[in-house]
Amino acid sequence: MGRMVIVAFRPKPGREDDLLALTRDHVPQLRRLGLVGDTPSLVMRAKDGCIVEVFEWKDGAIEKAHDHPDILQMWDRYAAVCDYVPLKDLTETADMFAEFEPITL
Repeated sequence: MGRMVIVAFRPKPGREDDLLALTRDHVPQLRRLGLVGDTPSLVMRAKDGCIVEVFEWKDGAIEKAHDHPDILQMWDRYAAVCDYVPLKDLTETADMFAEFEPITL
């Protein structure tokens, strides 16, 4: 079993469609590179417009990603269209059961 991660992205002004396009390809690209398994990812929207993604890295894959040129390039594309947001900054995380709007990519 790998490591489940949750990440939140705040789209830069006018870049939500670009962020969603990147997110659509994110896990499939990681899967092609052998960095994630078959666990389906989840993508959702917070009330403030942040995009939240949940996915599973394979064991050791996080470290491998930090040295992989394709992943580094993908992270540069993310940096151009969004800012990473700590989960604690999402108002939903203050609730016992955090609710988000599901997104189908």
